[in-house]
Amino acid sequence: MAKQSTSWLTFHKRWPLLLVALLSTSTVIVLLIRAASDSCNTNSVTTTTTITTTPHYSYENTRIQVTSQVETPSNPLRFMKSKLVLLVSHELSLSGGPLLLMELAFLLRGVGAEVVWLTIQKPTDSDEVIYSLEHRMLDRGVKVFPAKGQEAIDTALKADLVVLNTAVAGKWLDSVVKENVPRILPKVLWWIHEMRGHYFKLEYVKHLPYVAGAMIDSHTTAEYWKNRTRERLGIKMPETYVVHLGNSKELMEIAENNVAKRVLREHVRESLGVRNEDLLFAVINSVSRGKGQDLFLRSFYQSLQLIKGRKLQVPSIHAVIVGSDMNAQTKFETELRNFVVENKIQDQVHFINKTLTVAPYLASIDVLVQNSQARGECFGRITIEAMAFQLPVLGTAAGGTTEIVVNGTTGLLHNVGKEGVKPLANNIVKLATNVERRLTMGKRGYERVKERFLEHHMSERIASVLKEVLKKAENHAFS
Repeated sequence: MAKQSTSWLTFHKRWPLLLVALLSTSTVIVLLIRAASDSCNTNSVTTTTTITTTPHYSYENTRIQVTSQVETPSNPLRFMKSKLVLLVSHELSLSGGPLLLMELAFLLRGVGAEVVWLTIQKPTDSDEVIYSLEHRMLDRGVKVFPAKGQEAIDTALKADLVVLNTAVAGKWLDSVVKENVPRILPKVLWWIHEMRGHYFKLEYVKHLPYVAGAMIDSHTTAEYWKNRTRERLGIKMPETYVVHLGNSKELMEIAENNVAKRVLREHVRESLGVRNEDLLFAVINSVSRGKGQDLFLRSFYQSLQLIKGRKLQVPSIHAVIVGSDMNAQTKFETELRNFVVENKIQDQVHFINKTLTVAPYLASIDVLVQNSQARGECFGRITIEAMAFQLPVLGTAAGGTTEIVVNGTTGLLHNVGKEGVKPLANNIVKLATNVERRLTMGKRGYERVKERFLEHHMSERIASVLKEVLKKAENHAFS
């Protein structure tokens, strides 16, 4: 089997404690700075270092806030204070859509909005992930209601805004809201993240033309939905808003703390059994065929052959797959592990279980590979997170990745499918053999994040959408 470090569980539990000690130093430094500057700076605040964990979900429930002195601009979402917002998610998991909706819930709670969460699809048995995520929301003041029943209907009718998350959430309207659908549609914002064809079913999106608006994460995806709904389903998209995502403040604080990054890098690498000078190329996505881990491993293997054949002098390179599921052991993951064994690269490929916290891995790797297939990622949040850590990105030339990565400047793009295997292998070799290029691309990626992919950028973009949607809802109510 491919390599899985025996010391990983130890690190799994230790790294929050390491950060406590590490970040306490930052606290002292900032307090000293604040004491010297308070008399002349009245527009800044100091955030305190807090690290909290819950015993139910290991370190994935760790929240890190690095002490720092920051400017506090007026929150663009402040107009949402006291508004009742209903968030309807098709599922509650560690995948991008639900986590992004949770982030919106916390942003709205931060300005005093009343937020209610419904999850449509929930397993009958208890689920550790759902338990942990629901309690994270409850701790932040988000109410969690059952998706079915009169309480859900009453909340939808009273809400100032209803956000349906993903196309699949459309099923909730007919199955739960039923005869009240016409009263709710004028205040629905439909947040769509999907790029795959099987979501284009009339039973999911037949109400889409009548909602107040659709919000989509990239221009590429928005154009795709516009064309497909017209050509395949014969319906028209509502007013559609493109909202690029942004990195959370917590992630940026870690990404910009060199001491924290060094500690995380050392201990993740120790747990994997790799040296500081080794080069790590990582895919950080749920393990599935659509995310392209199989093609990445083929490219990685080819890159090893190229390096050997050309007798290139490079550090040992490793492939890291973050997003595995050790318990499920799906057919696809079994294929990945068999490929590793058959090609005798067990010592250079590492599988890491899926996680909510990506910062330790971003701190420990050298290059992110975003290898999503078919139409690519709708946006790909992990891409801007990696760029925040000054990592170059090797991505597929598809979907939202083309709107994030500047080819040749912040990373290198390759084709999707089998045609992209060889180009990706060549790009791995290019970055493995040119440290200056890696560092320059990483720095430029970080600069691009600072210019357009921060939390306040996303908040401003979402705020402008919510203002328009609320205005439409109010006008409809008075008409």
